Amino acid sequence: MRGFIARRLAFVVLTALLSSMVVFAATNVLPGDVATMILGREASEQAKDELRSQLGLDKPLVVQYGHWLGNMAKGDWGDSLSTGQDVRSVALQRLRNSAMLALVAFLMYVPLGIFLGVVAAWRRDSPLDQVISTGSLAFIGLPEFVTGVLLIALFSRALGWLPASSAIDPGSGFFTAFPSLILPALTVSLTSLAYVVRMTRASTADVLQTDYVRTARLKGLSTPSILFRHVLRNSLLPTVTVVAAGVGWLMGGLIVTESVFNYPGLGRLVLFAIQRRDLPLIQATTILIVVIFVLANLVADIVYALLNPRIRYR
Repeated sequence: MRGFIARRLAFVVLTALLSSMVVFAATNVLPGDVATMILGREASEQAKDELRSQLGLDKPLVVQYGHWLGNMAKGDWGDSLSTGQDVRSVALQRLRNSAMLALVAFLMYVPLGIFLGVVAAWRRDSPLDQVISTGSLAFIGLPEFVTGVLLIALFSRALGWLPASSAIDPGSGFFTAFPSLILPALTVSLTSLAYVVRMTRASTADVLQTDYVRTARLKGLSTPSILFRHVLRNSLLPTVTVVAAGVGWLMGGLIVTESVFNYPGLGRLVLFAIQRRDLPLIQATTILIVVIFVLANLVADIVYALLNPRIRYR
C-alpha cells in the first residue's frame, strides 16, 4: 500500500508541475498589456517599460517561470496587480470560503445520491426507479442561475426562511455563515445529484446481476447484509470518480453560483482576476484549483485501493 501511495504522490507532483507550465504559458499569451492596464493608456512608454522591468516581464519566459515557481514554492505568491493585496492571503481566504460551501453541498448531495442510486438499482424498472431517475434529472438541464433564482424566489422572497444574498464577512466562522450557505449549496446539489444517482444506479445494477450476489440471496441473507457486505464495496468504485471530480469543481468551479448569490469564493476570485488581467492572481488561483483537483484524485485512488485491493498492486 505504501508503494502504491508513493507512486500516486509522484504522479501528483508531476501533474502539478506540468500544469504549472501550462498555466504560466497560458497567462502570458492572454490579450492585452499588463503595464497598460495598470498605468492606463495615457501613460508614457518609458513608464510602461520601467513597470515591466520592475515586474520582471522584460525577462525571457523561462526565467520568469523559474522565478515564479520558486516564489510559489516558498509561499511568496506576489501582490495583486489590481488591488495591491497579498495574493496568498486573499486566495487562501477565498479557498476557506469555498471549502465551507463545498462541505455543505457535499453533505447534501453525495449521501443522498448514493442512497437514491442504490434504491433505484434495487427496485430496477419499478415505478420508484422511474420516479428517482426522472426526479434527479429534473434540474440537471437547468442552468445554475435559473435554479438559484427559483430557490431565492421560493425560500427567500416567498417564505422568508433564508437570506437571498450570501455575501458573508471575511472572518465569518462556519456556523455564523451557515444560513447563507444553504441556498447556494442547494443549487449546486440539485445540479450534481443526478450524476451521483445515475452512476451509482448503473454500477449497483451491474453488481446485483453477478453470481456472488445471487448466491448471497439464495443463502437467505438480509437485504442490508447483501448491500453493505457484497454490493456497495464494488458498486461504489465508479461513483468515487464522479465524487472526486465534483470536489475539485466545488472548490473552484462554482463561478455562476457564487455570482448569483454574491458569495466570496475562489471561483469569483478567478473571474475577478481574469477580467482585470491580474497575472499573479490568475496564476495563483488557477494553480490552487489544479492542486485541489489532483489531491482529490489522489484521495479517490486511495479509496479505490481500499475498496478493491487488486488495484494497489498495479
